[in-house]
Amino acid sequence: KNIETHTDIIKDIPKNFPALLRSLKIQEKAAKAGFDWDDEQGPVDKIKEEVEEFLLEVKAMNQEKAEEELGDILFSLVNVSRFLDINPELALEKTINKFIKRFEYVEDTCLRNNLVMEDMTLSELDKLWDEAKEK
Repeated sequence: KNIETHTDIIKDIPKNFPALLRSLKIQEKAAKAGFDWDDEQGPVDKIKEEVEEFLLEVKAMNQEKAEEELGDILFSLVNVSRFLDINPELALEKTINKFIKRFEYVEDTCLRNNLVMEDMTLSELDKLWDEAKEK
């Protein structure tokens, strides 16, 4: 494969992997080369920095830069997950499933009460969401 450098190793990680998994694999390879934080506090601090930068770009209505900063936030979150031995792909999948279950509760409650979700306020929907969280 002509893999001779650390960069070659990183570039060899399949581009068709889900982005969270690919970023995890890239960070693992970079860490093996010594390019790593001492502990999870480094990427935690980086998340805070990236969120501030993201919010500045959102406020400036700079879509391209905001997208870049959001990517930096996600990459930093993956880094924290690596330190905590949490698979970010699995964590996100669990959250997606939790969201769907709660959303289903909100929708079913609306249907049972002859309510149209689109006609409800966010506050009303939020109350149902909180109910779903309690169940």
